[in-house]
Amino acid sequence: MSLDCVRLSGALGAEVRGVDLAAVDEPLFEEIHRAFLEHHVLVFRDQKLTPEQQIEFGERWGELHIHPIVPHLKGYPPILAIVNLGKQRAITEIWHSDVTFAETPPMASLLYAIDVPEAGGDTLFANQHAAYERLSPGMKALLDGLRAVHSGRGLGAATGKAEEWQLQGQLHPVVRTHPETGRKALFVNLAFTVGFEDMTAEESHPLLHYLCRQAVTPDVTMRHAWRKGDLVMWDNRSVQHYAVHDYGDAARTLHRVTVIGDAPR
Repeated sequence: MSLDCVRLSGALGAEVRGVDLAAVDEPLFEEIHRAFLEHHVLVFRDQKLTPEQQIEFGERWGELHIHPIVPHLKGYPPILAIVNLGKQRAITEIWHSDVTFAETPPMASLLYAIDVPEAGGDTLFANQHAAYERLSPGMKALLDGLRAVHSGRGLGAATGKAEEWQLQGQLHPVVRTHPETGRKALFVNLAFTVGFEDMTAEESHPLLHYLCRQAVTPDVTMRHAWRKGDLVMWDNRSVQHYAVHDYGDAARTLHRVTVIGDAPR
């Protein structure tokens, strides 16, 4: 079959219409997989998934991540329940790729909307292939072979788990090659990247902040306005995201499963 995909921006993202994720056979999954690699972010509206069905669909993509610190949905270790804890406690209102301080950061996340506010609470996504490809030849040459330090220390402080997260930290290439498509993408972010290998923080700061600005300019982004029943999945190897907290104390609950990835190269 041919998927009914509608592009959502000039840079990335597509809405996939007419698909029930609780009943995906192998040929349909292959079509979804191809669309995922092409568009980087896929939106499926009007889903009615049980926790078991969300886990089952996530496992089609690979082994699911069990978060070592953030509590999971009771009875379902692969599912994180993301709820409104107030703007002061929001930890995802910053551009980032998930868990880049791990040795093998996630390859994808699948976020399912259980309850959303009447307005607000959008999520922004940014295409890191596009961000890299528009850099100058000189800048690309400078970044070739350069590695960055990724740390979970800031997240640990924000969640009150500083000691546990202090142990986390990895060196990853500043430019990673997508393991399925071979395309190059920027792989630094303000949430977890703290500097470059063999450089001081002062030396790292100008280049790191320049790259992080280039990674999220409006022309490489899309914005998703959530509706109850949406499932949105994105490629953590080629996409950054930012969760906007502009909905006060309104209820907002989303269930997330995350697929384990490979070591960036």
